[in-house]
Amino acid sequence: MALQRDADRLLAEGVADGVVPGVVAMATDARSNFYTGEFGERALGSGDPMTADTVMWIASMTKPMAAAAAMQLVERGELDLDAPARTLAPWLGEAQVLEGFGPDGAPRLRPPAREITLRHLLTHSSGFGYTFWNAGLKRFNQMRERDGSDRLDSLRMPLVFDPGTDWQYGIGIDWAGVMVEEASGMSLGAFMAANLFEPLGMADTAFHVPNGRRGRLARMHGKTADSIGFVDRNPPETAPELEGGGGGIYSTMNDYVRFIRMILNQGRAGGEQVLKPETVRRMSVNQMGDLRVHPLKSQAPELTCDVDIFPGIEKSWGLSFMINEEPAPTGRSAGSLAWAGLANSHFWIDPARGVGGIFATQMFPFVEAGVTRLYQDYEKCVYDSLD
Repeated sequence: MALQRDADRLLAEGVADGVVPGVVAMATDARSNFYTGEFGERALGSGDPMTADTVMWIASMTKPMAAAAAMQLVERGELDLDAPARTLAPWLGEAQVLEGFGPDGAPRLRPPAREITLRHLLTHSSGFGYTFWNAGLKRFNQMRERDGSDRLDSLRMPLVFDPGTDWQYGIGIDWAGVMVEEASGMSLGAFMAANLFEPLGMADTAFHVPNGRRGRLARMHGKTADSIGFVDRNPPETAPELEGGGGGIYSTMNDYVRFIRMILNQGRAGGEQVLKPETVRRMSVNQMGDLRVHPLKSQAPELTCDVDIFPGIEKSWGLSFMINEEPAPTGRSAGSLAWAGLANSHFWIDPARGVGGIFATQMFPFVEAGVTRLYQDYEKCVYDSLD
């Protein structure tokens, strides 16, 4: 099969050339995988092979699954996309907009012009950002006092614009996860396990890596101009106090591809309707009006490069996927869904062609040029095989 031959060669060369320490790649239709590639090592120099059941930190690939959990509650009438979010997460009624810093260095804050809603949180139009992509938030975070007794302390950050007026990638879906907990009366992990992971058969997916799975865990790597080394970032032995819907999950690509197929099947997994078809369609179209995704400027080069996926192509956001509004140079159709994790795990879902794919490694910085090129070359290889 041409895809197996060509993709295997491409990915094997990427490992041999030191682009990535190890990689798992998959391509699937609505029924099953039609490509699986496993290359390199879980930990560079260990001899332990990277495999489809390797446990990885998927970071922001958590977001679409947390959004799916929120949308299950929207279906049940227990969450409302457009009601004030503060009714379930009261602090969201206190969040203020950061306008800058005064001559004395103190932050200038003001109340927002409108309420934050769940729709704002899921589309990254709430005003929340990340410190590693926003200079003002980075400065604010460095000077603020922390309350270690508050599990939500890391989320109590100012907005960088009024809700609904712009797009800024950030911690909104962590707050959506808090709303899921309040509406359901369950922890986010327990709710997602019962309503998403178990129906999908995602047995290796959770916010905590127990001892039985730690032997399959990939090490985190960091890439510099001339080498790849280890980064001291391992999951804690105990379960986290805050199960972050924005990026806290560990999973395998064998598991994650099941989520992709559920979306391709309009919410169905085997004999179970995990999401209603109309909910999947709602999640899969632009939900932020005339706003558009724009580039992100790195404030932490050891973690992430500047981010501009498919430069020049208009992109919007659904609930919660990035949507390319025009065809991508890889062959991805207009209207496709995608996102990624900070350690260079990536996925896409192309409803028009009925296919999806995964490319996952464990290495910083995010969207490093060589990794991005390898991922996009792999995706193009998949589409070339469909023509």
